[in-house]
Amino acid sequence: MGLLLFGGEFMEHGKKIMTGSQILIETLIEQGVTDVFGYPGSAVLSVYDELYKAEGRLRHYLTAHEQGASHAADGYSRVTGKVGVVIATSGPGATNLVTGIATAMMDSIPMVAITGNVDTSLVGKDAFQEINITGVTMPITKHNYFVTDVNELADTIREAFQIAKSGRPGPVLIDIPKDVQEASCVFEKKEAVKPFEQEIAKDLDVDRAVELINASERPYIYIGGGAAGAGMTESIKALAEKIDAYVGCSFMGLSAMPNSYGRFLGMQGMHGKFASSMAQKHADLIIGVGVRFSDRATGNRKKYASGTKIIQLDLDISEINKNVKVDVALVGNIVSSFSRILDRCESRERPLWRSLVEELKAEGDRIEEELDRNDKSPLTPKRIFDTVNRIKGKDTVIATDVGQHQMWTAQYVDFEQPRRFASSGGLGTMGYGLGAAIGAQIGSGARTVLITGDGSFGMNLNELATAVTYGLPIVIVLLNNGALGMVRQWQNFFYGKRYSNTVLSNRKTDFVKVAEGFGLSACKVETETEFLTAFERAMQENAPFLIEAKIDVDEFVLPMLPPGGSIDDIITTKEKGTNK
Repeated sequence: MGLLLFGGEFMEHGKKIMTGSQILIETLIEQGVTDVFGYPGSAVLSVYDELYKAEGRLRHYLTAHEQGASHAADGYSRVTGKVGVVIATSGPGATNLVTGIATAMMDSIPMVAITGNVDTSLVGKDAFQEINITGVTMPITKHNYFVTDVNELADTIREAFQIAKSGRPGPVLIDIPKDVQEASCVFEKKEAVKPFEQEIAKDLDVDRAVELINASERPYIYIGGGAAGAGMTESIKALAEKIDAYVGCSFMGLSAMPNSYGRFLGMQGMHGKFASSMAQKHADLIIGVGVRFSDRATGNRKKYASGTKIIQLDLDISEINKNVKVDVALVGNIVSSFSRILDRCESRERPLWRSLVEELKAEGDRIEEELDRNDKSPLTPKRIFDTVNRIKGKDTVIATDVGQHQMWTAQYVDFEQPRRFASSGGLGTMGYGLGAAIGAQIGSGARTVLITGDGSFGMNLNELATAVTYGLPIVIVLLNNGALGMVRQWQNFFYGKRYSNTVLSNRKTDFVKVAEGFGLSACKVETETEFLTAFERAMQENAPFLIEAKIDVDEFVLPMLPPGGSIDDIITTKEKGTNK
């Protein structure tokens, strides 16, 4: 083989010879990647050496833990629509990614996770930090790869990106042994891959959907994460106006529609807005767009939408009829399907439907006002979120952990722009929020507010170090009620107020001192006025800031549908519940 050293790189017949690690970096850049998250280790040292050399072309963000890096890649993807990338070493480095990968899989978030492994000659010999990470992650990835030939590495990476962002998006893992990283071969740069073409729904199914819409008297458009990811805000508005419909969303559909839009009723389901859930109950037609009708949204499936026609638009055929039986299914590109429905359906006013929904909205407002009026606490969740809404900008990104604070965010935060929300929906990952807020802030460039609770925040607060290191303008609002609030709420309503292992108030953690130890500015507030002053100050800082807000342990997320219940069992007061 005749090799020529040219400009510091080996060439063969005018083509570049690169190591596997160089190929990895160059292929990431080729695919449009500008930011990656990760944590180094012995099995990826050659990769990190090439990252060092690529500084200025590819930014790497060092997190405090691999799980934080995986959540950062997830949050980055949610706000940008790009494929998030995370890198970890072998063994525990790789297994620490598992929760983040599963979180992305459940919420259909495109991600490529890159792990190192021991030399191929040591595979299967229980070498130091060896793990079969492809076997571990097989159930929680769209696809994964164990690369044994450096000649196949570049095309494997390209295929991984194509799979991650095609069809229903999701995570893909590439495991690269150390000797493959260090082996060499010819590298040829190619164009960035494009997603595979999506199936187009049949005309007959579109016509059947249009017939149901034209015949309906009370149409309800129900949007989910698929609609949010497809950027369908304006087309959904157009159909709502044309057919005189109202719009509700699943948890994953939040931020797809501006809260200021008069026909948008907000989230429905277990902790949904009263008007949204009740309007869906009274609808005679539900048009589900990129939504999977999960258990939290439907409650008792035997009673859900009883007597109501359902149209489901989804690009994933496995979602059709999986949770609820539908009357018409449009499988394929939901933007195309929706556009064809919009073009073909009749323009019509439905004044009786408008009148009913306005009554439901008024009733929902009355319930919220009564709950707020009866709450004598010096600082309530609703007033916290009222303050957040007044001060935050339209471009502000909101991230959450999981628990009561997450549902209050869903109920009360006003979103006016798409892709301004990062939260774990399907897996419900406590400890997700801070890593996701870091990735979301880096991806969006916008000030980011993390809403968290004392239970969730305690799981991954080590990522405060990452936020401080990079000087990220993230405002952390920590709602501290001294309990695992959502689980305790269930114990209150359904388990005879037996608060088994959900009380945290006996812990002596001082979150303000912890934050200050990491290098943040922080304060503790106990009244509405104190929170207003602190939040205004925090939103002006160009660095991370933590506000610990003390709230009452008996603040509940209401309305609530009991598990396995239906909308007929909706709980709207603290007093209503059952013992078990």
